[in-house]
Amino acid sequence: MLSFLTARRIGVDDPLRLRRAESTRRVLSLELNHDRDVDRIHGNGVNTLDIEVIEGRYMLSGGADGVIVIYDLENNNKKPQYTCKAVGTVGRSSRHVHKFSVETVQWYPHDTGMFISSSFDKTMKVWDTETLKPAEVFHFEGNVYCHHMSPVARKHTLIAVGTKDPKVQLCDLKSGSRIHVLQGHRGEVLSVRWSPRYEHILATASADSRVRVWDVRRASGSLFTLDQHNGDKSKAATEAVNTAHNGRVNGLCFTADGLFLLTAGTDDRIRLWNSASGENTLVNYGKVANSSRTCLRLAVSRGCSPEFVFVPCGSSVAVYSLHTGDLVTMLRGHYNNVDCCEFHPDYQELYSGGKDCNILAWVPVLRQPDVEDDGTAAGKGGQQAAVNPAYVDAWSSDED
Repeated sequence: MLSFLTARRIGVDDPLRLRRAESTRRVLSLELNHDRDVDRIHGNGVNTLDIEVIEGRYMLSGGADGVIVIYDLENNNKKPQYTCKAVGTVGRSSRHVHKFSVETVQWYPHDTGMFISSSFDKTMKVWDTETLKPAEVFHFEGNVYCHHMSPVARKHTLIAVGTKDPKVQLCDLKSGSRIHVLQGHRGEVLSVRWSPRYEHILATASADSRVRVWDVRRASGSLFTLDQHNGDKSKAATEAVNTAHNGRVNGLCFTADGLFLLTAGTDDRIRLWNSASGENTLVNYGKVANSSRTCLRLAVSRGCSPEFVFVPCGSSVAVYSLHTGDLVTMLRGHYNNVDCCEFHPDYQELYSGGKDCNILAWVPVLRQPDVEDDGTAAGKGGQQAAVNPAYVDAWSSDED
């Protein structure tokens, strides 16, 4: 740490390098925090989580019981032990509650005064955070698996919606109507994600094993379809041409810079793609158990070097190095399958929800004070040897 501060002070290093290094150290040291609890409100599994980016303080959760909860993540009592309290709930007693499982919740990207939820009751609702009443309700013909609103859009207010219908629905928040459909998939649409880099670029994943990338300004269909074999037809069976996976594709996640796209399939594989060219980067993450019949919610770190991907895997959360595919660690703490995880980039924390009805907080271990004199360093040599070797070299205080 001292060498990073010295290099920054004399102008040798970019100031962001220290921030990236510390963010990386914090992610590598994530562990279940026994001092922080999250109010247990859901009577059934937790399907989806979302943390707003305006203050980084409030988190939404949606459950298989149809309930939606707003949590305050801030520690108001300033004590080490605290509980993230529920500050708002759309419970079973509310006449506006979803009748069936809530599959996706998302904060409005530019303001915490509004959020959006979608459910197996064939509706998507736009909520007023203050009153916890829907300001707008969109109705669909089949179950709604997912929705997503662009985090960077300034020229449109479109919400992409994936349903049991193979057509991707585009709903306009301004007009309150469905304005367009994207046709090309042959199975139910299980996941949709807007690019965080270009406001008109949308990726969609389907039960037909395909992932399509669209420019919603074009009327002529998708830009391209991801091909796991990168166009090499000699490696693909006839039915596997232009498929991203050999099973249902139920997970999508862009990296924070929008340059790469992660996909997950029920073939127990995760693949990393160049989002501009659609090329499979061929990073091997190994076998990643995925038996989910609905949307699998991955998360990618932000501000680290290298970046990490968090994947629900049975009753654990698997942490992989994004560009090498190496398994870094398994976060174990849930008693049943994990369905979603959400990364908090401001504090490098992770929240996960599962079928055990719990939301767990994974928090970085506080760093130990740097050793400044050699005598003290020698005295603590045995203690230093036990530190995780993944980052001990980068943080040795007596490096040359």
